[in-house]
Order: sequence, then C-alpha cells, then structure tokens
Amino acid sequence: MTIPSVLIIDDEPDNFDVIEAFLSDQGYQLHYAAGGQEAIAALETFAPDLILLDVMMPGMDGMEVCQRIKAIPKWEAVPIIVITALTSKKDLAQCISAGADDFMSKPINRLELNARVRSMLRIRQQYQQIAAFSTQLEAQVQQRTAQLEAMVLQDAMTQLPSHAFLLQKLSETFESGQSSFALVYLDCDQFKLVNGAFGHAVGNQLLIAIAQRLQQHLLPGDILARIGGDEFCFLLHQIKDTPTLERSIQSILQSFNNAFLVENCEIFMSASLGVALVKDEKRQPEELLQDADTAMYQAKLRGKGSYQIFDRQMHLSMLSRLTLENDLQRALTQQEFMLHYQPIIDLQTKTLSGFEALVRWQHPVRGMVSPAEFIPSMETTGLIVPVGMLILKQACQQLQIWRQQGWTELSMSVNLSVRQFSSPTLLSDIDRVLAETGIDPAYLKLEITESAIMDNAEMAIALTQALQSRHIQISIDDFGTGYSSLGYLHRFPVNNLKIDRSFVNQIQLESRDYHVVDTIITLSKQLGLLVIAEGVETAQQLEALKQLGCEFGQGYLFSRPLAANEIERIYFSQREAVLT
Repeated sequence: MTIPSVLIIDDEPDNFDVIEAFLSDQGYQLHYAAGGQEAIAALETFAPDLILLDVMMPGMDGMEVCQRIKAIPKWEAVPIIVITALTSKKDLAQCISAGADDFMSKPINRLELNARVRSMLRIRQQYQQIAAFSTQLEAQVQQRTAQLEAMVLQDAMTQLPSHAFLLQKLSETFESGQSSFALVYLDCDQFKLVNGAFGHAVGNQLLIAIAQRLQQHLLPGDILARIGGDEFCFLLHQIKDTPTLERSIQSILQSFNNAFLVENCEIFMSASLGVALVKDEKRQPEELLQDADTAMYQAKLRGKGSYQIFDRQMHLSMLSRLTLENDLQRALTQQEFMLHYQPIIDLQTKTLSGFEALVRWQHPVRGMVSPAEFIPSMETTGLIVPVGMLILKQACQQLQIWRQQGWTELSMSVNLSVRQFSSPTLLSDIDRVLAETGIDPAYLKLEITESAIMDNAEMAIALTQALQSRHIQISIDDFGTGYSSLGYLHRFPVNNLKIDRSFVNQIQLESRDYHVVDTIITLSKQLGLLVIAEGVETAQQLEALKQLGCEFGQGYLFSRPLAANEIERIYFSQREAVLT
C-alpha cells in the first residue's frame, strides 16, 4: 500500500517541527517547503496526497499559493488544509474561495490535526479510486469503440472492408481530387438457390470462397468490399481508359467460370456487374454507389454473367419506372383503370359472339396510357393480381348488365397473366367475383398463355380442371408464340385456341404462316377445340381464315376496343345491328 505523502508549506521551520511531532506516529511521508514558489516547483518531486498550508507567509501568501496549485490540472484534486491564526468568518470564507478544502486555527491541536489529516487523506484516496475507475472505464470504452469501429468498417464473415468503409474511402478519393476511377458493383446470380439447396452455412462458406477469389483481381490501391448479402464492390483506381476497364471486368467475370469447392461440393456461380465511371467530376459516394447498382440491375436484365456501364439514361429510366410504379399504386386506389371491349365475331354467320375485356388506364396528367407500357410493370411488381381481379369483376358486371338487357348469348373473355395464374388465391378470388356479380360462369372465358400452363404442368392441369368444374371456359391465348405445339393440349381441359396476330398478319395463300394456321385449325378440330383468330385487319385475311374453317375472329377489321357505352350505341341500339 502506498504511504501517503504530506507536504507542509510554512515559512517558519518551527511550525514544521510541531506538525512533524504530532504526525510522527502515523506513518506519513512528510515534506517541507519554506515558501509558495519552492512548494509549487517541488510538486512533481513530492507528489503530495495532502497539503498543509500556512496563510501568513512573506512574498506569496497562502491564499495565492492555494489558488495557483488549484489552477494546475494535475494537482487540483489534492486536498489543501489551510492553517491560520485568522478566525473571522470573512477570513475563513476567503480561504474557501481560494480553493482550500479545510482549515485549522492556530495554535494547532494534535487530536484535531490528526483527525483532519485522516479525513482529507480518506477523501483523497476515494478520489484516486474514482479516477482510477474512470481511467479503466475510459480504456474499456475506447477498446469497445475500436471494436465497434472494426465491426462497422470490416465485414465479419469475409474479413473484407464493409459498406461503411467503402463509402468512407470513396469520400476520401473525391476529396483527394483524383479525377479517374471506377466503382464495380457485383451481384451473384441466383445465390438464394444455394441457400435453399444447401443451407446458409454452405452459402456463407461460398461467400468466403468468392471473396478470396475476387481479391486476386486487386491491384495496389484498389479496394474490394462486401456491401451486403451476396453483393461486392470494387473500387478501382488504376483506370487508364475504357478498354482497360473492360478487360478488368471480363477478367472478374471469367473468374466465375471455374466451380467453387465448398464442403466437398462443386458449386458453379455467375455474377452480374454494374460499373460507374468517374471522370473529372465530384460526386457524393452514395450517388456513385447507386449508379453502379442501377447499372448492375440493367446487366441482370440482359442475363447471367453480364455487365453494364452506367449512363445517365439508365438513371432516367429507373426514375421513370419508379414513377410509373407509384402511379399504378395510386391508380388502383383511385380507380383509374377502365375496360374497353373488343367484339369477337362468328366468321361464318358474321354475328357478334362476345367480347374480350381489355384494360385501359386514364392517367390524370398523361391521359390514356398504353397497356404495353404499364402491364409489364404490373407484372413485375405483382400489382397485376389485384388489378386483374378488378378487371375480372368489372367485365363480369358489364356482361351481367348486357345479359339482363336481353343479350343472353354473349360471352366475355378475360386475360389471366402468368402471375395471376400462379396466385394461390386465384380460385377463391374467382369464386368471390362470380358470387358478387351473379354471372353465369358458362359465358366466362379465361385466356391464359402457353407459358403459364407449361411452367408447372401438373399444377396447371389441376387448376384448369377446377375452373372447368365451375363451367368456366379456358382459352389458350397467343397460341403459336410459346411452345408452338399441339401435342401437350390433350393433357389440359382446354376449350378454345386463339391464333396469335403475328400469324394472321402474314397469312397468304401457300405462305408458311398460311400452312401454320391451317395445321392449327385442323388439329384443333380433331381435339374438339374452337379457334379464334386475333388481329384480323383486312378482308383478305378474313377470307383466308374462313376458307381454312376458322370459327371466330377479332380485330380492327370488325372493331377496335370500345367503351361500354360505344358498344351499346353501335351494337345494341337495334337487334338487327348484331346480325349485320
């Protein structure tokens, strides 16, 4: 245990002798200074735990000595007991104001001196314990802070720099004034399949293996960071020109040609790369990362193992897409979707057989938006499912109105997208619409594409059987553009085929498309299926279809898609109009 050090400051040596005699049996280290300057100069040497200070001294009195010592940060916590002959309250208040922690009156009493010294030393010891604890705590905080910074700046699994570290280095690169560098955003294609097939433990080992292989492409000064999931980023500094960059990119992509050996399994992977180039411009790190991400997304659209260099048009395209998706969400809420109906004609009798319901979007600012623009977006976002049910309900409601007006033989065809056809709630949604509208399901035709039924044939068979059990008719839409085979049709409970407009547009006697249509119609009849030709636009096409025995047709030769009130004005104003 450290022996307490007591410094006595007094210009009278006799007073030191008295104090030394009173404290001699306490085991303290006693030091003596005859004046303030001498005491302050010797603080480092004596390292006092307590100071006994006389007030009345020549030159620098005790008040000033006390103030100066308390002004030194290292010694400000050392307790000071002022010894004075002054006893007035004013004098004692001045002692306290000067920084004294305690005081004693002369002449000194042994018992009082020992008690006050022990008390101040106890306080000093407690302060030192608190200071030591604070120092230890601060060290722990600094250590933990360093650990957290390491966690933030380093990916724990791959030991690569993290997303935060990459942004920090990008900021530093911009600030340094470097005028030419590139950011390469890499995303592993279909990595979720690995996690699903082998588990996340194998997936993590694969990521480590990928990180190790990618590091082989780093040049001095470059950085490879893992920014999350199966996504990595290269910060490449040594970029002389675009061909040099493209060679680096090709090298990175080719490194995925060889399998990764993980847990005694060979796993083949591919990656898509997006590249953002910086040339003589200052950007925000987040903006550059977003540009590279946008380019990577475009690369994925081109197929596995592709890359794309960012340009401004991509940003505008992404912004346009996001705006469109937001507008579509609002359109569903605000009921901006409407239906037009294209007549389907019996080609032999020239009578109206039914309609195909086609969705239209009346945008509050842009006006009528083309389905070719917004339907792919609805497919991608999944909005096609609720919008599809809205279309089905409106079409059934309209058909029910016309049936109640006396047009009881008309049918209504409604398209089901691939996304709708795979929806787990499809049957219950259709049942709800049938119940709410009261329509006879025998006059409802649901049109599905070849790809929709072939993606999962067994599920498609069960679903089409369930629909037919409700007396709903099933049509194969755009036939000939998908699998182009009638061989599979005998497996599915299908009622109608719709020949795609691309064949009808080119139909000429003895042409290839003429024979294709002839084959489709002939085999369809053998299978007991009705055939509907889409896109009939000329009298020559109509005549060719009639000669081939096609039962039904639709297209601009007969009518463009029309709003319900136009349908009623043109076709339902008098019964004879239907038969013309």
